[in-house]
Amino acid sequence: MYLPQSMTALWLENQTLRLREDLPLPEPQTGEALIRVRLAGICATDLELVRGYYPFSGVAGHEFVGEVVQADGFPTLVGQRVIGEINLSCGKCEQCRTGRTRHCENRRVLGIKNQNGAFAQYLTLPTANLHPIPKNVKDEAAVFTEPLAAALEIQEQVDISPKDRVLVIGAGRLGQLIARTLQITGCGLAVVVRHAAHKALLDKCGIRTLKEHEIQSSRWDCVVEASGNPEGFQLARRAVRPRGMIVLKSTFKGENVLNLSAVVVDEITLVGSRCGPFQPALNLLAKHEIDPLPLVEGRYPLSQGIQAFKHAGQPGTLKILIDPISPEHSQY
Repeated sequence: MYLPQSMTALWLENQTLRLREDLPLPEPQTGEALIRVRLAGICATDLELVRGYYPFSGVAGHEFVGEVVQADGFPTLVGQRVIGEINLSCGKCEQCRTGRTRHCENRRVLGIKNQNGAFAQYLTLPTANLHPIPKNVKDEAAVFTEPLAAALEIQEQVDISPKDRVLVIGAGRLGQLIARTLQITGCGLAVVVRHAAHKALLDKCGIRTLKEHEIQSSRWDCVVEASGNPEGFQLARRAVRPRGMIVLKSTFKGENVLNLSAVVVDEITLVGSRCGPFQPALNLLAKHEIDPLPLVEGRYPLSQGIQAFKHAGQPGTLKILIDPISPEHSQY
């Protein structure tokens, strides 16, 4: 297969994105694969990186579908469509030795920390991070694997049953997926919404929605905060019952104000929740138990990546996709 000497990518530096056409093709190291990116998704973390959430310079993007073009020692991978887990662990530190590889002390994170990401024509990842995509899962659905896995992580950390009253704060990109995964548990579920379009999507799934003023204080067994802003945590704190649980999914630039004394008095459990299991997410997509396609609001070629980010940053916008191999026009 012909491989170019350079590639096009969206480059982030000093909180500024620019399109570059002069980046060298990434070279896979031992145990890594070279992957041609077929599709990538913009998430809230990407938008926050531009705002300065973490001091990252390089190619952003961690939600992707790709095709393996080179994998020395793994010939059966070549030509396969894959998605990839975003944490690159060292395998040697205490966290890795005790099985907490996502919290590796030396980890790199695709498009977030010391590893160029998916808003490019090519990327590299360890072959151990790759998952082949089932044939019946389209690229447009598979690109949701990483955020869907993050949604499923909640159920890895918290035992949720049909008797539990669960409130999700935030009905955006991640909140929509969280709600769909929690619905499967049969819990007493409701989602706080601000935008009519978000409510309509949840209504179609048969998921109850609430306005902020309709939330009863101190009534919910578990509150999942996925709003992406500090106000969401304050609302979660008001909604959760004594000895209840708050699951924190938001990442954003800036700090949050937390009254720890009130948390102690009410004996609230706080759970930080980040990345999740990829294979269960792929299984849900393959079985068509969750359909993320209605969440797609736009698709842009890589050459229009700056415009794609502007679109994604508009309030209420759901998933915007970047396509490195599409014709030179946007679809939305």
